[in-house]
Amino acid sequence: MFEILVGLHVTHASMYKGYRAAMTPILREYGGSFSTDFIVEETLMGPSNKINRVFTLRFSNESDKTCFFKDEHYQNVKSQYFNDSVSEVYILSEYSC
Repeated sequence: MFEILVGLHVTHASMYKGYRAAMTPILREYGGSFSTDFIVEETLMGPSNKINRVFTLRFSNESDKTCFFKDEHYQNVKSQYFNDSVSEVYILSEYSC
C-alpha cells in the first residue's frame, strides 16, 4: 500500500466539492481511495497557517499514484475545478505501509 498525506488551503469550498465529485471515479480507476479526510478548523503548527483540509490518498503502489496524477481526464478535472478552488498544496508525507 502507498499513501500520500496532503494538506490544502481550500479557498472555494463548493468548487472544491465539484472537483472531488469529478475526480473520485478516476481515482477509483487507479485503485485509489481516500483513507482519511479532515476539514481543519485551526492549524497549530505546520508549513502554513492556511491549511484547512488534510487527507490521505491510498493506492496499491507508487506507480498507480503516478499514473493517476498524469491521467488526461484527471488533468482536465484538475484544470476545471482544483486550480481555482485551492490556493496552496502541501505534500506532508508519502510512505509505503
